[in-house]
Amino acid sequence: MTALSDVEKIYVKPHEKSRNMLWFFMAAAFLILLDQLTKILVKGFTLFGYHHEGMYLGESHPLIGDVVRLTFVENPGMAFGIQFGFAKIFLTLFSLIAGSALLWYLSKIKRFSLLIQIGITLLIAGALGNFIDRCFYGVFYGEQALFYGYVVDFIQVDIPDINWFGATYTHWPVFNIADSCVSVGMVLLLIRNKYLPTLADIKNAENPSIISSEQTQSEASQTDTTLSDNVSDNENTK
Repeated sequence: MTALSDVEKIYVKPHEKSRNMLWFFMAAAFLILLDQLTKILVKGFTLFGYHHEGMYLGESHPLIGDVVRLTFVENPGMAFGIQFGFAKIFLTLFSLIAGSALLWYLSKIKRFSLLIQIGITLLIAGALGNFIDRCFYGVFYGEQALFYGYVVDFIQVDIPDINWFGATYTHWPVFNIADSCVSVGMVLLLIRNKYLPTLADIKNAENPSIISSEQTQSEASQTDTTLSDNVSDNENTK
């Protein structure tokens, strides 16, 4: 069996149609909505005269015994409680810029690996989900200025106790659905990192004649290699 060429590994095969990227954008939108719905249910809200109390900060309830708990904490920094200090506005704006760039990137990779498309979709959902918290929650809840809101975290997963530089960790840092999207998306991209499309790959994919030429050259090269091997075998037989 002949190994696939780089062109065949990266691009969708010629007989396959480019995927409809609308489904990926809809998936990202659904995950963002799910992320926001779970957060406001945990934090509570008052909207159009309806009040939902939510949980108080630090409140915790078991979901799957003590292995997975619903624990309300607020994170002023990055994912998993990483602090960012006074430069919070740059983190908030970076989330918006990264999310926008990924939206553009996703729209351009309809001819590439499905795992890469899913990974980018998850990164978009994660980046924009937490951006909404950072940008608007402070104003919406009357707690912070625009761009300085806290991210709502609520999923706590137990782990074996770990002692690290004198500190004892009994559980994984509390996270949310957006954090989960970022983590899973990064894993998928690491799995397929070798075939992550560059800007040049995207440009070539948008020009079918270039792809066809590259595939033809690849097939011709494989044919020449096969013929050379056959000739060599015949000479050895003589």
